[in-house]
Amino acid sequence: MEERTVRIGIVGCGGIANGKQMPSLAKVKGVEMVAFCDIVKEKAEKAAATYGIEGADVYTDYEELLKDTSIEVVHVCTPNKSHAPISIAALESGKHVLCEKPMAKTAVEAREMVDTAKRTGKKLTIGYDNRYRNDSLYLKELVEQDELGEVYFAKAHAVRRRAVPTWGVFLNEEEQGGGPLIDIGTHALDLTLWTMNNYKVKSVVGNVYYKLSNTENAANAFGPWDPKEFTVEDSAFAFITMENGATITLEASWALNTLDVDEAKTTLCGTKAGADMRDGLRINGEKLSRLYVTKPDLKAGGVAYYDGGNETQADKEARLWIEAIRHDKDPIVKAEQALVVSEVLEAIYESAKTGKAVYFNEANKAITSS
Repeated sequence: MEERTVRIGIVGCGGIANGKQMPSLAKVKGVEMVAFCDIVKEKAEKAAATYGIEGADVYTDYEELLKDTSIEVVHVCTPNKSHAPISIAALESGKHVLCEKPMAKTAVEAREMVDTAKRTGKKLTIGYDNRYRNDSLYLKELVEQDELGEVYFAKAHAVRRRAVPTWGVFLNEEEQGGGPLIDIGTHALDLTLWTMNNYKVKSVVGNVYYKLSNTENAANAFGPWDPKEFTVEDSAFAFITMENGATITLEASWALNTLDVDEAKTTLCGTKAGADMRDGLRINGEKLSRLYVTKPDLKAGGVAYYDGGNETQADKEARLWIEAIRHDKDPIVKAEQALVVSEVLEAIYESAKTGKAVYFNEANKAITSS
């Protein structure tokens, strides 16, 4: 049975669109990218020529793109500051939305996105593609089958030694809302909360640092940064307590003087066993009064629902998102889950600014500091 065609509009034709979204969508059968928008017209024209259908439309104003009623889905691939207004406008215009991570610049904006999706009845998902890795899916299944028992301690890892992104607006606080915490820490936190299946936060304590951003001619994977343009933190760390007493530590840095480097990874410690992603996926536990460590072979097969052969995580994200639209299912990354991630990130920044813990209420929304 041939699947129906899904027509998609791309808003933002920069790095994440060209490096991830458009190439993966191009591999999904029955998907047509019919419209492209970027404030730099040449970028939209190039994307249309590379990935668009014949006669694909090109825009510099996303509101004009949204007027096309034949477009069913919009992918938002712009800087963080514009995630919420574009996503909300797209939902209001009757379109399903995949917005790149992080969900929004602020938690208030993220909640507005969730509320708009509920009111319009349209699907909204966020581009947390690390969930679709084989090790992530296998670990998620282990937790769901209670192989680890009660997970009461976890670590969210997002640490680079010296890999500060020096292109685009990554270093601009006004455009992005923050640095490594909101950029790569968001992936590690999402992965940790999702594998734990625990989104009920009690309190957050955090610190952010601007220690290396003033370095002139710094050694850096992407070339030296300009200290005058580096207006976001270079490192952030947090201690998160959940309502059930579980603890999560979060570490996020673009530039840290360490050899202990891991990104978009999690460590889980449960009452029955533990797991980490330090050297592939490793499961540790006790059996017959002996300690053991195992490393599952994740090269072939997998959880049947998610298995896509040799798909990349980005390809799997695109395929499952389109399947959710065609078959009217919930997306893998639910907007309500992404909202909690945004609330925690904002609480970390708030705690660092005030020097106080940030407490959440029963609705899982940060409200007070003390």
